[in-house]
Amino acid sequence: MTPGTPLQPLDRSRPEPLWHQLAEALRVRITSGEWPPGFQIPTEDQLCETFGVSRITVRQGVARLEAEGLLRRDQGRGTFVRDARLIAGDSGLTSFTEEVLRLGVRAGSRMIGVGVEPASARVADALGIEEGDDVTVVRRLRLGDGSPMGIQTAHIRTDRAPDLAEHVGGVASLYELLRERYGIVPEEAREVYRVGSASPQDAEILEIEPGSPVFIVERTTVDARGPFEFTASTMRGDRYEIRSTLRTSYHRERTP
Repeated sequence: MTPGTPLQPLDRSRPEPLWHQLAEALRVRITSGEWPPGFQIPTEDQLCETFGVSRITVRQGVARLEAEGLLRRDQGRGTFVRDARLIAGDSGLTSFTEEVLRLGVRAGSRMIGVGVEPASARVADALGIEEGDDVTVVRRLRLGDGSPMGIQTAHIRTDRAPDLAEHVGGVASLYELLRERYGIVPEEAREVYRVGSASPQDAEILEIEPGSPVFIVERTTVDARGPFEFTASTMRGDRYEIRSTLRTSYHRERTP
């Protein structure tokens, strides 16, 4: 650890729980960049002494930041600030830009290529069009705080956005452009996830070793008129994770 602005004891007169105050105090260090990715945070004993709280309170606060993907615990080594990581799972329908901004990370993208191509059988089936029909293909490298997170290849129905290729180059959010220029408002998306290995070409772009684990994500997005987008993404396995909440279908009846 390197010294920074000293942590201060918690204010017991405030209405927020102590574990919540502790989590917020640590969050400020992380999101401000004072504690960068890979930084080892103080030990439980140090946090207990600094904040004047119990070990249970410290564990609750740290667990909250772990659940949010800001910290990671390495057994036997300590707890470290995590690299920016995009989390998929129980969330609403949002764009990559919105997802990354929600994590407090600066979103960015680099255009790899854009053009109009005939739809493959897979793309045509997802979009409800004929094989060979025109689709606009937008391939971008998605960035978080300037570092590669994934490669996204979006296939948009050209009949829904006829001149998209001429306007997509300088925009940050494809969904925002579709909404503002073409009146396409996403309502629902279906996603399929599988684990794969980075090809040499993708690995070079993502700045990882060939064969490194990646998530392959296929997403079909629909609006009021039906499917308009099919996107295939290759996401870095060390910067992307999937979480879900599982609930039993059994609900105990409550007696009055």
